[in-house]
Amino acid sequence: MKGILGRKIGMTEKFTKDGKVIPVTVIEVEPNVVTQIKTVETDGYNAIQLATVDKKEKHATKAEVGHAKKAGVAPKRFLKEIRVDSVEGYTLGSTLAADTFAVGEKVDVTGTSKGKGFAGAIKRHGLSRGPETHGSHYHRRPGSMGTMLPMHVLKGKKLAGHMGHETVTIQNLEIIEVSTKDNYILVSGSVPGPKNSLVLIRDAVKGGAVDPKEIIIYEVEEVVEETPVEETVAEATEEVVEATAEETADEKVEETTEA
Repeated sequence: MKGILGRKIGMTEKFTKDGKVIPVTVIEVEPNVVTQIKTVETDGYNAIQLATVDKKEKHATKAEVGHAKKAGVAPKRFLKEIRVDSVEGYTLGSTLAADTFAVGEKVDVTGTSKGKGFAGAIKRHGLSRGPETHGSHYHRRPGSMGTMLPMHVLKGKKLAGHMGHETVTIQNLEIIEVSTKDNYILVSGSVPGPKNSLVLIRDAVKGGAVDPKEIIIYEVEEVVEETPVEETVAEATEEVVEATAEETADEKVEETTEA
């Protein structure tokens, strides 16, 4: 099991060479630092703790500063523990980049969904509304609270309440493109959470690697700097003046010869 932390930037689309359009989510992946390593001998299981996004030391607690100093890094804003099969290959203070995953791999992406505040039972759970006419006064209410016994609302009853802002995992998304130069990963489909929110990319539990799709890549050629219009006009004016002066000199020589 491997993973990495990133920020959801937004969505765009990619085109394959066979003419298909793939909606993708752009995830910015800053270098992740390994700030702690847990082993079976010391903690009972194998895991690594990843940290990303620097945090000013004056805004961090003494515990956060001391924890970061063990790894030889500045305090970090986001930390996440990931279970791994083996801690071999990981060292305290080492970094993980976007190339942790390869194009064509299947991943599960976890994020915090957008919060929508207090919502009723119809919006929150998709319940049906009551009759709108014939004197009905029961339109958007949650329905019966239960039987006469046990004289209280049954556990799990779908009622109004806080909607959204929950941990959501989308499974079996495909890695479309990886860039270590610009520090981003393109993942097929949508990812939970608003823009700039933290997401966790992990190996897919149910899926495996697939054949990478052939994506059309547009290369930008070097732009030749054009000469400003003012300089071009000035050069043209100088050429005209020089040509006029040469013609005038030739005419004076001819007149002198004729005389």
